Amino acid sequence: MKFRRRRSPDVGIDLTPLIDVVFLLLIFFMVTTTFVREGGITLELPEADTEEVARPAEPLQITVSVDGGYTVNGEPVGDQTVAGLMAAMRGAVRDDGDVPVLISADARAPHAAVVRVMDVAGRLGFERVRIATQPPTEEGGP
Repeated sequence: MKFRRRRSPDVGIDLTPLIDVVFLLLIFFMVTTTFVREGGITLELPEADTEEVARPAEPLQITVSVDGGYTVNGEPVGDQTVAGLMAAMRGAVRDDGDVPVLISADARAPHAAVVRVMDVAGRLGFERVRIATQPPTEEGGP
């Protein structure tokens, strides 16, 4: 008697759903990943290699010291807050908003102090704000 052998079914794994899941995970991780770029350079500010232009009017001179202190036209500002700086600038120009503002800051002055002066000048309506620089020295530093 001759028995027929049973054929065993093909055992195989369908990889299509697995590949779909892997692609979905890949897309998910690509979309949710944040790329952080951290800058770590040291800067020596300010220097500029431009010629000085003719001054139209006597500017309002604001000086920022190394410790973040302010002087307006050579007079120290007693209250180092935004309100104190605003009052000192208003008193120096006497409602003449067309006066140019010249900000002189030490190269090692806090950046926030310089930005605060620019913010106060913008709030008071000054349109011509300049930052004083010095020409670069031979060795490249101040």
